[in-house]
Amino acid sequence: MSDRRLWASHGGPPVVAFGGNALLPDAGDPGAAERNAAAFATALAVLLPEDTGVVLVHGNGPQVGRGLLRAEAAHHEVPVDPLDVLVAETQGSIGYLMARSIGDAMRGAGREVAVAPIVTQVVVDPEDPAMAIPTKPVGPFYPIGEGATLAAARGWKMVEVPGKGVRRVVPSPPPLEVIEIGAILHAAHSGAIVIAGGGGGIPVARGPGGTTYGVEAVIDKDRTGALIAASIDARGFVILTEVDTVYLGFGTAEQRPLLNLTMDEAQHYLDAGEFPAGSMGPKIEACIAFVSATGRRALITSVEGLEGAIAGTAGTRVGP
Repeated sequence: MSDRRLWASHGGPPVVAFGGNALLPDAGDPGAAERNAAAFATALAVLLPEDTGVVLVHGNGPQVGRGLLRAEAAHHEVPVDPLDVLVAETQGSIGYLMARSIGDAMRGAGREVAVAPIVTQVVVDPEDPAMAIPTKPVGPFYPIGEGATLAAARGWKMVEVPGKGVRRVVPSPPPLEVIEIGAILHAAHSGAIVIAGGGGGIPVARGPGGTTYGVEAVIDKDRTGALIAASIDARGFVILTEVDTVYLGFGTAEQRPLLNLTMDEAQHYLDAGEFPAGSMGPKIEACIAFVSATGRRALITSVEGLEGAIAGTAGTRVGP
C-alpha cells in the first residue's frame, strides 16, 4: 500500500467503510446527501481495482436518528418501528442513493459497472454485555440543555462530544456473522460494486432451530466492515472518515499525525485511551481485527485525503 495501489495484488475484493455523516452532515440542507454521495462516487473511481469489484459498507447514524425522531413525533398515530427495522429502511434508502450516484459517476468516467445494494443481516449475541451499556451514537447533535430535556422525556442515554454538544447512544454489540456473505462475495467477484452491511447490518440473533429475530441495537459499521473484509479475504480495507489522518492528542496543542502504525503501536495507543470509544476507537479496533485476520494493511483517511493517502503523505496505515 505504499505505491499508487491501495491494496495488495492478491486476495478477495477490497472493502471500503464510510460513515453516515459523510452522506448527511447537515440536517438543514436537503440536497447535501445527494451532493455528498456524488462526490464519494467520484472518489470511488480511485479505489476500484481493475480485476474485481469492491464492497462498500456505510454508516447510518444521522439517517437512523432522523427515523427515530420521525417515529417519536408520530408515535400517537402509527406504531414505532424497532431499531432493526429502521436499519433495514436506511439500508434501502442509502443503497438506492449510492447505487444511482455511483452508477452515474462510473458512466461519466467511461466505465460501465454494475452496482448491487444488498440488504444485509448481521448476527449478534443478545446476551453480550454490550447490550447493557449503550455506547453507539445515533441521530443529530443537540445543545446540552436540549439534550438533557430529551433524555428525561424520552428515556434516552446521552453523551457529550466536546465542541459539538450531546448525542443519543444505544447498545452496540459486536458482529458475529454476516448472513448474506456468500451473495456479497459472489457479486463482488463478478466485478460489481457491492453496497452491503449498511449501518453495520440489520442486528439479528439466532433462535431455536436456526430461526432469526431482530435485536434492538445498532452495530458499528467499521467492525462489520472488518468482519466482511476478513470473511472474504479482502486484499485491502479502507475506512473513510472526517479526518485525513489519525492523530495522537487530537484537538490538543500536542496533536500530531500518525502516518503508520504497527499492530503493537495501535493496540498500545488504544489501551492508553488515545482513541475514544465513540469516535476513532472502533476504527482502530476494526483495523487491528482485519490485519490480524489477513496479514494485510488497513488505511484510515478522508475522501479529501485520498490523493495524499495514495501518495503516502496522508492517511494512517495500520499493518504488521
